[in-house]
Amino acid sequence: MSALFAGFLLSLSLILAIGSQNAFILRQGLKAEHVFWVCLICAISDATLIGIGVAGFSVVLSQSGFWLATIRYAGAAFLFFYGLMNFISALKGQGSLNASQINTPSSLKKTLLICLAFTWLNPHVYLDTLLLIGSVSTRYPGKGLNFFLGASLASLLFFFSLGYGARLLQPLFKRARAWQILDIGTGMIMWSIALSLI
Repeated sequence: MSALFAGFLLSLSLILAIGSQNAFILRQGLKAEHVFWVCLICAISDATLIGIGVAGFSVVLSQSGFWLATIRYAGAAFLFFYGLMNFISALKGQGSLNASQINTPSSLKKTLLICLAFTWLNPHVYLDTLLLIGSVSTRYPGKGLNFFLGASLASLLFFFSLGYGARLLQPLFKRARAWQILDIGTGMIMWSIALSLI
């Protein structure tokens, strides 16, 4: 039971940091658009990476400088581009939750592709799940499954809480100014993460 709890707390502490993936889930939650599928994709992706890390891939990846560099630069390019899109959106200042002002909703396919890119092109997710969670799990020999379940449960609960909890903020985001602030903040987060990867 201690391995399950340790995995849960470690995963939760890592995922609480505001990042590009969390900002995307927040945006989808505020728009009430494809929230279930976005949260599910993020949770499954996290569980997959945590499972690989706990199974021992952390040792392999830590010895491969080429793959770490490839992941880092691809993630930086993606975050820079998407951050730029957020700044452009903020300059236009047309966002709000009023039905008359919302752009045509994004298709499920497009939304999930963006979600997958935020997850799988984010170098921090590999560092957190494969290396950090994977290496910490070695402190619980014979209890890797419990550690994996605890860490995966934390991701599942967090993503769904963020996605559906964002609806509580909908009254605030009926104003275009709130969307501009969110877009600028998201863009700054993405660019700061991108710069830290270069």
